[in-house]
Amino acid sequence: MNTKREKFAGTIKEKAGKISGNEQLELKGKIQIAKAKFNDKVSIKKNVNKLKENVAGKINDMSD
Repeated sequence: MNTKREKFAGTIKEKAGKISGNEQLELKGKIQIAKAKFNDKVSIKKNVNKLKENVAGKINDMSD
């Protein structure tokens, strides 16, 4: 599932848990939000690493 959707679904769970007094549902929402944020960061790091590799490859090609 897309991380924006995951964050949104987590927010809904968290708010529903707060309103209903269901601490377990609230916690599940918080965990879902944190997981989505983590996945965003991992994805960004992978993209940065690919970009670095591409730039290094271009520099090597130019120096040959």
